[in-house]
Amino acid sequence: MTETPEPKTAESAVARPGLLRSSSKVGVMTMASRVLGLLRDVVFAHTIGAGGGADAFFVAFKIPNFMRRLFAEGAFAQAFVPVLSEYRSQGTLAAVKALIDRVAGGLGLVLLLVTALAVLGAPLVATVFAPGFHSDPTQFALATDMIRITFPYLMLISLTGLTGAILNSYDQFAVPAFTPVLLNVCLIAAALLAAPHFNPPALGLAWGVLAAGVVQLVFQLPFLARLQLLPSPKLDWADPGVKRILALMVPALFGVSVSQINLMLDTIIASLLPGGSISWLYYSERLADLPLGVFAIAIATVILPNLSRQHAARDPGSFAHTLDWALRLICLIALPAIVALVILAEPILVTLFQYGATSAADTAMAALSLRAYALGLLAFMLIKVLAPGFYARQDMKTPVRIGIIAMAVNMALNIAFVLPLHFYWQIGHVGLALATSLAAYVNSFLLYRGLRKLGVYWRHQGWPALGLQMACANVAMAVVLVALMLVWGDWEVWSAGQRIWHLALVCAAGAIVYLAGLLLTGFKPSNLRHVSRQ
Repeated sequence: MTETPEPKTAESAVARPGLLRSSSKVGVMTMASRVLGLLRDVVFAHTIGAGGGADAFFVAFKIPNFMRRLFAEGAFAQAFVPVLSEYRSQGTLAAVKALIDRVAGGLGLVLLLVTALAVLGAPLVATVFAPGFHSDPTQFALATDMIRITFPYLMLISLTGLTGAILNSYDQFAVPAFTPVLLNVCLIAAALLAAPHFNPPALGLAWGVLAAGVVQLVFQLPFLARLQLLPSPKLDWADPGVKRILALMVPALFGVSVSQINLMLDTIIASLLPGGSISWLYYSERLADLPLGVFAIAIATVILPNLSRQHAARDPGSFAHTLDWALRLICLIALPAIVALVILAEPILVTLFQYGATSAADTAMAALSLRAYALGLLAFMLIKVLAPGFYARQDMKTPVRIGIIAMAVNMALNIAFVLPLHFYWQIGHVGLALATSLAAYVNSFLLYRGLRKLGVYWRHQGWPALGLQMACANVAMAVVLVALMLVWGDWEVWSAGQRIWHLALVCAAGAIVYLAGLLLTGFKPSNLRHVSRQ
């Protein structure tokens, strides 16, 4: 595809320091959360390992998290933020507050009903999301008990997502980005302090999830009060703003959360595979999710309100420019992350998780699925920044159609990969990860093509040069990482301190070589702040 020159506007060259600064702020906060999340998973690996209790807890934790991404960070946020941005730009503070009150009332009621039904029907929920647990009555009963404990987290964290969406719409990105830190602090405390007093220890972690939901919601409320936007819930389904949000949200419930639905389907299938499969996928997914959460979600969080305002202001040049800036940044981050995760899969997993209840066999299995997830990282990250191009235009139907296609592809690939890998090599979980990655590429390609066809995105000048620069830098980094792996091959016999020190050196060397490769081939960091529209 050729690059399309952008039409001249009053701004022939637009700086993006505000976007970069906001993305950096969100990224730093999210990085703190993700680092604590890794520490949390290290503690989990030591405390509950990858056995039956761990599988039961991860299922009980994933279910409300999956629902949260529908009600809070997924379909709801993508429908709510554009409408709220429009009210903010065209209405008064009183109108914005009235919308928030009615949205809080409707969302709160729905969440209360869903939570009550799930708690009462916990055995059915466990059967739907983990049918393989039925073969072990003890594990099934444990999963049922933990679902009853963790599911109210959905209501708490979804309301936290509502408050976070409001703060993001007012460009206060730091507080919502910092809030997940509190989840990790609560879970680490639960693992270290509460879990030893429960039998099995995983039950203590379930109570930690519930406590974290309360803490996160209470933390954000004072910041809303400062904006005079603390919700006073009112139920009014006939309110025009609420009706618009519902109209946008209903189709988006599926489309925006396709990746999460695919992951839950993976969990269902993994429950039918050998014991430990759910845990192997969890640990590998968490590592692949690190660059996705730190960078892609930070960028997407920042660009959605900006794209919404640019669309409302009928400024197609700035709209396309914001998307192009985001895509460049994603490629610069995702490609080296893929190379590093593929090459360093075992050392990273050994360093972080191979202690206590987690064995070398668990690490080897998780390394295989980590590589499979890593191959799809670019697509996962592209989806996060391409989808807002539709949501900002209040177009939810197109991502839904694309999501249906991607989900069908994912299920077909599950059948194609899981069965042969399971029966011949007992690594069916790798097929699940690989199918998810390939389906994500289908999803991202169709989103990209859709934006191009709509004429709201066109590639700006400089992509061929940037592609060559990234290729050279990544090849150089890969050579250095492989060489260091050949020199240092004794990760399992080293102490924790030696593992951490060597991994830090390897990562630092890779990062330095990658950055040097970019600079030596002519890349200018200022391009991230200023891209010519000529």
